[in-house]
Parts: sequence; structure tokens; C-alpha cells
Amino acid sequence: MSHSPLLNLPGPSRDLLDDIAAAVGRARDFVTAYDPELVVIFAPDHYNGFFYRLMPPFCISTAATGVGDYGSHAGPLDVPAGLASDCAEAVLEAGVDVAISRGIEVDHGTVQPLQLLFGDATARPVIPVFINSVATPLGPLHRSAALGRAIGKYLGGLDKRVLLIGSGGLSHDPPVPTLATAPPAALERIVDGKPMTTEQRMARQSAVIAAAETFARGESDLQPLNPDWDRRLLDILDQNRLAELDGWTNASIATEGGNSAHEIRTWVAAFSALATQGAYRTDHHFYRAAPELIAGFAVRTAVPDVSGTRMGATT
Repeated sequence: MSHSPLLNLPGPSRDLLDDIAAAVGRARDFVTAYDPELVVIFAPDHYNGFFYRLMPPFCISTAATGVGDYGSHAGPLDVPAGLASDCAEAVLEAGVDVAISRGIEVDHGTVQPLQLLFGDATARPVIPVFINSVATPLGPLHRSAALGRAIGKYLGGLDKRVLLIGSGGLSHDPPVPTLATAPPAALERIVDGKPMTTEQRMARQSAVIAAAETFARGESDLQPLNPDWDRRLLDILDQNRLAELDGWTNASIATEGGNSAHEIRTWVAAFSALATQGAYRTDHHFYRAAPELIAGFAVRTAVPDVSGTRMGATT
């Protein structure tokens, strides 16, 4: 499923919010019926937990705390440290280099889906898996697929009902600071991780609202959404043609989908993990190009087509 800080802020129309709420509600019903014993969430970060002073392409956490940005959950998550550590070891043994953290901070990209699906970000044990989707240089997309496969093979050996979540927007290019464009104060944050004051967080929140309003009116210099590209990606995922994505370059993703479209890495990882259990089918298809959120917003649920498999996914 996609995420957006603007879901928690003034601005989006009632029609849009109701449409998304209905789609998320169907996903929540799916999750409730499945009743997972463990959740593994693939998510990006927006310079709240990971910074240029040390920016791994992937990180599995054995403990995590929500920073509470944009009104999201603040405080510890229920991370099963032993399982997370075993998962990281299995990924490394599979030949995928992944960092390990005993105490990452996660933002709305991780906790918003948990809150929307469970009502409480701490309702289920969760292993957070960070995938760098913002800070260049970025690894190739096929490495996110390899990460997903390695995690999926490990999870397939557990005697647990496991829910996979991929959390990321599709085409979108919001005003995210970069090394080349960030003013000094923003550089201190994205490089050194200098905490924002309450006033700075409120100022950023106001700036996000203003940017979305301008974008929705068609008066922004930000890259437009690309619904055709979004639907092409969703078709590939729906039809389990994941190998086709190995040829998608970082440059083409940014050109067609925008700089933050690299968050599709979380979708690719989640579906690649699910595909280790064999063929799958997707249900509850939702997509909407949402300028008010500066994002192509989508929701999918998926289950293996193999009798007796104990794994489900939502993205």
C-alpha cells in the first residue's frame, strides 16, 4: 500500500479520503481475516532514521521506535529481536548485503500502514526492513527483488502466519531535499541527522500542505504524476511478471515516475518475497492518481495460489 503524510493533514478532499479509506478498509478486512502472527514491513525513510552519515541500501532492525512525524505513532514497536536477527543472518547467507540495527527510528512510511491496518502500530510483532529509496546513489532495482526473495525463503521456513507489507508511493516527486539542493539547515538534518525542533517540524508540515495545494491546482514545478507508468507497474505485479522489473534502471524510474518513485522498491521486495512460495494472485485492486497527496496511490492484497501456504501480503 502507498503511504502519505497528507492523509493526516488538512487539505485532501473528502471524496479522496473516503475513496482511500474504503480501499484500506478492504485491506484491513483481509488482514483481520488472515490474523497474522508476524508482520514484515518493507519501507523507506524520509531522513528521519537514516542519514547520509551512514546510508545503507538495506537494513533489518531488531528494535525500532516511531518518531511520530505527521501525527503517526511515537514510541517503540514490538520487534521480535531473535527472529529479526535470524532473518538478517539468513539474508546475508543468501548473498544479499544487509545492515543490522539494534535501534532504528522509523517514520510514517513504516508506522502509517501498521496503524491503518491494525489500528495500533504495536498490535502485532513486526520486523521493519528499511530500503533506501531517497538518498542517491541507489542500488539497482533487482537487488530489492533479491532482498525480498532472501527474506521470503527465510519466512517460508517459519511455522507462522506471516503478513508482508510493502509501503511506498508509485509515481511522485515531492519536494524532498537533496545533497545538491538542500539549504544548510536541511543539510544538517539529512547528513548528520540533527533533530528538528517542534517549530521546524511544524514549518515542514505547513510547507508540505502548501506544496500539495499548489500541485493539485496544477501550478507547481514538481514533476507530474504518471498514471500510465503506475498502471504498467501494477500490471506487472498483478501478473507475477517480476523478472521484467530487473531491467528497469534508476534513471528510467526517476524520469517516468519522479525521484520518489523509487519507493516502488518496497513493493518489488514484498512481491518477490511472496513469490518464493509459488504463484500468487492479487485481489482488492485500488489505484488513484492523487495530486492532493502528490502521489500515485495504490493498494493491493495478495495470497499464494498454493494450498496450505502460510503467507499473505499487502502493498
